[in-house]
Amino acid sequence: MTGTPLRAAFFGTPEFAVPALDALHASVHHIEVVYTQPPRPAGRGHRMRESPVAQRAGALDLAVRTPGGLRDPGEAERLRSMRLDVGVVVAYGLLLPGAVLKAFRLGCVNVHASLLPRWRGAAPVERAIMAGDAVTGVSLMLMDDGLDTGPVLDRCEVPIGSDMTGGMLRDVLATCGASRLAEALSGLAAGTLVPVAQPEGAVYASKLGPADRVLDWESAAEQLERQVRALHPGPGARALLPLKGRSEPVKVWRARPVKSCPAPAGTVLDDRLTVACGVDGLRLLEVQRPGGRRLDAAAFLRGTPVPAGTVLPAPSSNEG
Repeated sequence: MTGTPLRAAFFGTPEFAVPALDALHASVHHIEVVYTQPPRPAGRGHRMRESPVAQRAGALDLAVRTPGGLRDPGEAERLRSMRLDVGVVVAYGLLLPGAVLKAFRLGCVNVHASLLPRWRGAAPVERAIMAGDAVTGVSLMLMDDGLDTGPVLDRCEVPIGSDMTGGMLRDVLATCGASRLAEALSGLAAGTLVPVAQPEGAVYASKLGPADRVLDWESAAEQLERQVRALHPGPGARALLPLKGRSEPVKVWRARPVKSCPAPAGTVLDDRLTVACGVDGLRLLEVQRPGGRRLDAAAFLRGTPVPAGTVLPAPSSNEG
């Protein structure tokens, strides 16, 4: 399906939104303006850096706006004056007020990284992996005033592999959503794609906080391994290790659950950095000290021994 070209505004910020921007730009539809969050300090030098969407939009020679918010009535009026057909929202990160949603003839379509109504909210990718879901996906939703509550135009399913990290899954979902976007917009405009109300049974993907990064040794090893994968590559799971006489938060890049003999949770069981958990044990395969390099467990232990029998402290949420 190609259909009549639509005049669109695109709202997005992170790398996840770039494939959708590219797909829309390559389609029959026209992007009249791109909205993205303002530049932020980044890197060790804290230099101001444009968002991935701003960088890509600039390369495509698209008009870019970076307001700190959209509550100013002038933004809705600006959009209305452009007589746009549709807004496309992909991980924009800022609230779209009702006046902005109503500025488009066909409304706003949100590309959301879950199979709605499961995992409405800010962290659907991480929450799906943490929960042990076998399948997730992308929903193309017609936005309303609620939090991811609007009717769904289209969706695609993606299996969650047993070794899939948050970053890997996010990339697959970004491609999946981008591949459906142009045809979904054409179908909406032609009336051949009818939005379907979400069923009951919503589950919410709350925003990740410092406590979500902490490995709680009282939990089952399988759950902790999913936590490590979900937070890879960022923000990363954290464990507290006794290093040179003091406890230090260490980023855990990779881990594997192993069957283990009963021992108090947090006890180091062997010389391979296997830690007793509420159920079974978690072997830390790759770790990183603050300011240091990523190291496999063997290399890490050569420089910083953590003997078997050591009991690791349970880090607080402030350790992240």
